[in-house]
Amino acid sequence: MRFGVMLAAVAAIAVPVGVVAKSDVSPAITKALAAPARADQAGDDGRRHAAELIAFAGLKPGQRAVDFWPGGGYWTRIFTGVVGDSGHVYAIWPSFAAKYAEKGLPALQARALANVTASVDGAAVTVSQPVDLVWTVENYHDIPNDGRGEAAIAAFNAQVFKALKPGGTFLVVDHVAPAGSGLSDTDTLHRIDPAIVKKQVIAAGFTFVGESKALANPKDDHTLKVFDPAIRGHTDQFAYKFRKPLK
Repeated sequence: MRFGVMLAAVAAIAVPVGVVAKSDVSPAITKALAAPARADQAGDDGRRHAAELIAFAGLKPGQRAVDFWPGGGYWTRIFTGVVGDSGHVYAIWPSFAAKYAEKGLPALQARALANVTASVDGAAVTVSQPVDLVWTVENYHDIPNDGRGEAAIAAFNAQVFKALKPGGTFLVVDHVAPAGSGLSDTDTLHRIDPAIVKKQVIAAGFTFVGESKALANPKDDHTLKVFDPAIRGHTDQFAYKFRKPLK
């Protein structure tokens, strides 16, 4: 093996899966983050590692994306700029979480973003055309709560699979629970064991692509409720990227 080729091979092995270099952050992402219309939320971009996560997801101009359970619309308002006029963003609250849309939905609709469809969806993920990305941040753990159980997660993952184009991406970001805890902390601490998320999503037919460590925090010992002032906004979080097979 030639020396240069050998170095390249070693470098490829040494770089952790999911690392996003500054050069990987596209001009479209940079422009969307700098948009004056979202100046009110830009102060959170660093803490949320917005540029790195969107680059890791691979969102591009012209694509269609689902922001599942979008809260106040933070990610939707970035996505609208990334996908541009030729793309589309679906901001979807599941019907079981309709109460959380009471403020967020009308506020997002009032912005009259031409490439955004915001709604409460009884089927959780309904889109008019197959999408390139389904994205859920800090809400996957909520799906089985209130007695819905693991069956609700299986149904949700099946809907995501159906909504995506072949080759499409499913990105799950959530608060880390202790290893081996499964679903036991989803309602109490609002955390979930990353291992069970990976198992559930792969069981739905997806391929695991990689993990971003952008939101990792080794100082979080995973024992506090995510709303505890001692850790809120700085929990240890995983970001898993899955892909729907081409065939």
